[in-house]
Amino acid sequence: MDSLYQLSILEAKEGIKKGSFSREELVKSVLSRIEEVEPKLNSFVSVNKEAVKDARKKDQEKEDKALSGIPVAIKEVLSTIDIKTTASSRVLENYYPAYDATVVAKLKENGAILIGKTNCDAFAFGASTENSGFGVSKNPYDLERVPGGSSGGSASAVAAGETIFALGTDTGGSIRQPASFCSITGLKPTYGACSRYGLLAMASSLDCPGPMTKTAEDAETVFNLIKGKDPKDATSVDFPEKKLQTGKIRIGLPKEYFSDGIDKEVKEAVLKAVKSFPEKDFEFTYVSLPNTGYAIEVYYIITPSEISSNMARYDGIRFGKERKYFEDEVKRRIMLGTYTLSAGYIDQFYLKASKVRRLITNDLENAFKKVDLIIGPVSPTPPFKIGEKTDDPLKMYLGDILTASANLAGIPGISVPCGFADKGLPIGMQIMGPRFSEELIFFVSKTFQTLTNWHKARPKI
Repeated sequence: MDSLYQLSILEAKEGIKKGSFSREELVKSVLSRIEEVEPKLNSFVSVNKEAVKDARKKDQEKEDKALSGIPVAIKEVLSTIDIKTTASSRVLENYYPAYDATVVAKLKENGAILIGKTNCDAFAFGASTENSGFGVSKNPYDLERVPGGSSGGSASAVAAGETIFALGTDTGGSIRQPASFCSITGLKPTYGACSRYGLLAMASSLDCPGPMTKTAEDAETVFNLIKGKDPKDATSVDFPEKKLQTGKIRIGLPKEYFSDGIDKEVKEAVLKAVKSFPEKDFEFTYVSLPNTGYAIEVYYIITPSEISSNMARYDGIRFGKERKYFEDEVKRRIMLGTYTLSAGYIDQFYLKASKVRRLITNDLENAFKKVDLIIGPVSPTPPFKIGEKTDDPLKMYLGDILTASANLAGIPGISVPCGFADKGLPIGMQIMGPRFSEELIFFVSKTFQTLTNWHKARPKI
């Protein structure tokens, strides 16, 4: 029973249903695993000490819900009632929300047990967790390397078995990139498919909560439970029901995603993964997304602009500490955003970026007239070393170049494990589709995971 923490959601559900183990035993296995590896990983900001009691109660009541007794870790930027939610920033280190984020409430309604809150870059501003006010999280495949960010704690926890699954948030790649770095599956849903209510906002037109799991099948299970319109979030929508298409699935490979700037091992792993798909069911062709090169410039104008507006609430009066406690990256993005929105510069920067955002969206829409989905790498490189990019913010920002376009266009994307670099470092493959194409993305991801075993790898920690 000691290794129950390694199970997927579906495996855990089946074991509980068969009586192979109890919910309490499952939770105890996960908590024991946290106690064992957390000193090395720093995946969590806090751990729920009441989780065993919750599991025992569910066992006694023989609760029959979709996720009954399944441990979940929640990224620290998602509100949890009466459980500290710090956004991994010292500004909010003593903040206890009075309500649950909608996506958290939906998981609880379906019987999931909150095992803890995971570390991230402060207010989700970053791509490595090195900007956290509570210390950097470590990659379980190499403790000298980052787990990615900003949802690095969630990715590290899932990969190391500190939870059965987790929730993260994705603003420019913050679910997909850490999922790639830690060899797990991570979905950035269509914008509006999952409610943002209770999410401490970063960039309101880009933020998306989503699942981080061991398999694509698990990600689909969680997504179907947390999606849907929420009266508390005006940007949320009813997810349209679509029939899965028949016939060959056309996959586009963007030329720009396999350019000279992409690490050789990353390119080779993704192209090798593509060959796993049977030719009778899948057709591959190269497509072009000519404005991809502008994605980072656009993203790092629009995002700080929205950040500067959202962060105005943290004034040290209503809640939280004084602004002097903001982490350096938080200050940097507030200043950048304030500058780009200031009189005399808003036309030059923000409005121009908004127009180019439309061009990037047009590129993707035109591509989806020719193909059903797009496949490419998630990150230009495998996981990098802690401290390698902290002195060069621009170098760090460039890590989002292959993921930011999906957020700018509001389309879904998933990262699935597809190989390892020579040093044993994980590599992820990204699958993107038109808005509300999650069902097709899941179908292709699950197909890939029936043909390969990359998703079954576990770190030796």
